[in-house]
Amino acid sequence: MPDIEITIGERKFFVNCREGEEHFLNAAAKMLDGEAMPLQAQMGRLPEARMLLMAGLMLADRTASVEDELRLARERIAELESRPVQERPVAVMPREVTETLAEIAARAESLAASIEERLA
Repeated sequence: MPDIEITIGERKFFVNCREGEEHFLNAAAKMLDGEAMPLQAQMGRLPEARMLLMAGLMLADRTASVEDELRLARERIAELESRPVQERPVAVMPREVTETLAEIAARAESLAASIEERLA
């Protein structure tokens, strides 16, 4: 088991972990340090146990908040997925528009034919 040195609240700790889990341990230590540093700045040097307890509680509070948001998002997704698919209305062109487009196409074809005759 590798020994990893981590720093939390400007204090160094040696922790061992399983092979290959060093990255996860360092990431967790960085998160805990991110909570401990503002505590150090606000309250000065705290006893080690108190600093770790308060930083851990703050991190747990943040985690609980994120879990609540995730739960609400999952509920919303489930609600949206359970809704029946609404068919969108198909636009129907008025008969006048269809006739006008056909007339324009006929004129364009006539013009193209007359241009081809002149060029030939």
